[in-house]
Amino acid sequence: MRSQLRPAIILLAFFTLLTGALYPLVVTVLAQAIFPHRANGSLIVRDGQVVGSELIGQPFDDPRYFWGRPSATQPYPYNAAASAGSNLGPLAPDLMVRFWKQAAALRPEGSDQEQPLPVDLVTASGSGLDPHISPAAARLQIGRVAQARGLTEERLAALVEQFIEPAQFGVLGEPRVNVLLLNLALDALQ
Repeated sequence: MRSQLRPAIILLAFFTLLTGALYPLVVTVLAQAIFPHRANGSLIVRDGQVVGSELIGQPFDDPRYFWGRPSATQPYPYNAAASAGSNLGPLAPDLMVRFWKQAAALRPEGSDQEQPLPVDLVTASGSGLDPHISPAAARLQIGRVAQARGLTEERLAALVEQFIEPAQFGVLGEPRVNVLLLNLALDALQ
């Protein structure tokens, strides 16, 4: 029995040190050396204060700002400690109520009710933390934001175009707009 127990304990200790200490240490050191901004959470700092992360959405519901995707996290939106989808099926009454409420908030009174809304403005992402919207979703909101801020739609459209990020490596994903970065640039205009 001792002949079997000793190698098992030695292997346990070896792999605990290798995978529990050495590997995380090497990965952390490399990440800090090669990608320090990303390794530290892609934090956005303005005037010495952290205002958010490029990787986690924030709730915006003021008409003066572009709105991101709805968040399904609990107990409050964009709760990074509770990243999850809603787990509601497509026919769930709660999901339908949330969908129609969001759609009504996005359409100005008297607008064309038949115009399709970009799906990312009325549905939450799988994590509930998505910081991006599609360019179509950003363009749809230009009129509301321009009116609320007293800016021209042309000026806002040019700003949105500046913040469209292409698909990663030209093929992975879709073009997208980081809502927090766009809204920070919008605040800097005035």
